[in-house]
Amino acid sequence: MKKFLIGILAVIVIGFAGVQIAEHVVMGGDDYYVQITTDGQKEVVKEDNGQEYINYKYIVTGYDEDGKEKQLEFTGQQDRPLRKSAYLKVTWNKKKGVTSYEEVKQSDIPKTAEKKLNKG
Repeated sequence: MKKFLIGILAVIVIGFAGVQIAEHVVMGGDDYYVQITTDGQKEVVKEDNGQEYINYKYIVTGYDEDGKEKQLEFTGQQDRPLRKSAYLKVTWNKKKGVTSYEEVKQSDIPKTAEKKLNKG
């Protein structure tokens, strides 16, 4: 019985680790810092059932912690534009593009990226 419980526990631990690794590979990526300067491009998406959703699309220049520049394209998942002047940390993945974003304080941005953002 003891070996059976250890086997079940091992399967659970391996399964959990596999899910974590898969999430990192699929949703993880490189971090870039951007500043929102426009309202974005409004997009109205109509579902098959007739319900409409409003999203805002952004194409912005982001900088990594070393100041390397990248054009980033993503859709804000809100029915209103993102706050102008907001700083975001955007996660970019080679296969998926932008996988996530979160607002950050200006003081949380690496200095090299911050200098590039405030230069433009």
